[in-house]
Order: sequence, then structure tokens, then C-alpha cells
Amino acid sequence: MEPRGQALPLLAVVVALAALVVLGLGRLGAVVVARAEAQTAADAAALAGARLGRPVAEQLAAANGGRLVSFAAAGREVEVVAEVRGEQARARARRA
Repeated sequence: MEPRGQALPLLAVVVALAALVVLGLGRLGAVVVARAEAQTAADAAALAGARLGRPVAEQLAAANGGRLVSFAAAGREVEVVAEVRGEQARARARRA
């Protein structure tokens, strides 16, 4: 077996593996960003909801690129779940 023709297949495998790693990191980055955006939407919705109620919480979740999945008010405390691009986040707030 002659070693001269073995570099090209090895290079092709290395390039393919590198491409898979880059694609995986890109997907992971997108998930991390979506989770952070969902948390921002949930935080804003919870703060608004504690003070002004569910309609304003829904508006703020939408203004932050998400939607309000759930809204639960108990006394002065509010807990919301917001979703952005399939990622959900939960937040609580208490009216002062």
C-alpha cells in the first residue's frame, strides 16, 4: 500500500468533523440566546404583571419577542412563564 494517496481522505474526514462541530456550536449558541431572551421576556412580564395585571404582562412578553405561556397571581405575588423561539423561562415578582 502506497502512503501518498492517504492524506486527501484524512483531510476530508477532518474537514467534515470540523464542519459538524461548527454546526453544533451554532445550534448551541442559538439555544443559549433564546433562553436568555425568554428569561428577559419572563422578567419583564412578571414585573409588569405584579403591578398592572395579565394584559400588560402579555404585552411586555410580546414586546420582548415572546409570548406569555402562563400567569398565576396569588395575593401580591405573580409567577409567569414566557416562551421565545421554543425556549421557556419562569419569573416571579411581588408588588410593593
